[in-house]
Amino acid sequence: MFIKTAIVTSLAMLKGLNKWKVLNSKEVRSILKTIKQQWGTELSFDHGFLEGKDGDIFLISRDVERLDLERLHLESLGLYFGQLRNSELRLSIEGSQLVGKAATKNVVELTGEEFKQWLRGEDVEKQLDSCIGYVLIKHNSDFVGCGKYKEGKILNFVPKARRVANL
Repeated sequence: MFIKTAIVTSLAMLKGLNKWKVLNSKEVRSILKTIKQQWGTELSFDHGFLEGKDGDIFLISRDVERLDLERLHLESLGLYFGQLRNSELRLSIEGSQLVGKAATKNVVELTGEEFKQWLRGEDVEKQLDSCIGYVLIKHNSDFVGCGKYKEGKILNFVPKARRVANL
């Protein structure tokens, strides 16, 4: 695991980031540890991590240091990676794509019909023997999100704006 401390330190000095908390090295290591425990992969990012409201986690390029953020009105910053609550990480669709390609456990392959259910925002009933907690959802070679496996079903967290009603 490789994290550039200089990135975290210099991002922490950025002015204009009042909506977000720049995560320090210890907090980033905790997120990476959660990823390793849940999905069996060690990742390294050459990016900074920001935490927004409600535990939302964003990845941000260190090139942001070149911007004068005080002169900008920012509603969003970086790539939405997931949400951290109660020491559990629920990845966004994009987060699942970043983590999924290296994941070795808690990956669920959906059939064509199950995939359509998923895209409509429906929970998917599926018996999984070796999966617990948050699982990465895969269809063919594509990672399409993250759901929580509970009592024989995968709970769907696809935002309403990203659902596809007619398939």
